[in-house]
Amino acid sequence: MKAIILNENFKLEDAEIEKPGLKDHEVLIRIKASGFNPIDYQMIENELERKLIFSPILGREISGIIVEKGKDAHQFNIGDEVYCGSGSMGSNGSYAEYIAVPEAIVAFKPENISFEQAAAIPSAGLTALQTFKRLKLSTDDTILVTGATGGVGSFVIKYLLAQDFPNIVATVGSEENRKILLEMGLQDYQVINYKKENLASNLLKANNDKYFDVGIDLVGNYMSEVTADVLKINGTYADVTALITKDAHETLFNKGTVIMNISNYSYTMNKDYQYYKGNLEEISRLIENETISPPHYRTIGNLSLETVLKAHSILKNNQTQGHKLVMKHE
Repeated sequence: MKAIILNENFKLEDAEIEKPGLKDHEVLIRIKASGFNPIDYQMIENELERKLIFSPILGREISGIIVEKGKDAHQFNIGDEVYCGSGSMGSNGSYAEYIAVPEAIVAFKPENISFEQAAAIPSAGLTALQTFKRLKLSTDDTILVTGATGGVGSFVIKYLLAQDFPNIVATVGSEENRKILLEMGLQDYQVINYKKENLASNLLKANNDKYFDVGIDLVGNYMSEVTADVLKINGTYADVTALITKDAHETLFNKGTVIMNISNYSYTMNKDYQYYKGNLEEISRLIENETISPPHYRTIGNLSLETVLKAHSILKNNQTQGHKLVMKHE
């Protein structure tokens, strides 16, 4: 099968390899579309993320069609349209024509969306839903969401609006991204451009000059410091990036903040497959019922080295413009 692999020099290249074999509890999926994530290029460049590489084929979210089943796989039929976040749980990554995965992590694709839209869901959708559920928010809580038009941020905002949370403030970096949030249902005063001066003051002003109960930080680094500054004493900081600076961590500690680390990988460590399947099934219901809308996405190209390199460059340079990047597998 065709695949894009990471060679021994940590360079991506085209390759033809054997189609993966099946274990008894697995299904073989012909990939129709796959999604890109920052961790894809970070694995190539970052020693910490590199430890998570389990296959020379990168990529971790797919949609496609089941073409073969192991002898103990009974939940799906040949021809079923499915999607999943494979992480380190499949035969290989998603930059390939086929992947074998445990059927226990697979969910039916939402019927009312395309393969490309479905491939844009797993990583961001699962992360956002985990964040929303674990925070156990009250509708009285004041909530700051940084990086609100990214993959995770868009889902967080959709979940909050679907449950009628009124006290949301979100950050964006462009007028185009502001319009995306306004189309979702936020009001103009709730959307703050982080590039303007006096960011902390602008955030507090949008929150009626009060400190926030909860900060959902999807950016990290400098934004972790701003988030820490505008959180109230004994507030809650949801860390989705692991990019808290030393200064931010000190501020959060001094404020007695609860720091909640958000990680899908933790469920992989324990082989908690129901986390993946169950939450993807919930997301499918929400989309099919039109409780939330599917993600904005941008198709970069077909399965090729050129497409992968282009997607990595866009991610690295923060040029997604509020769209999840996906690749078609013809």
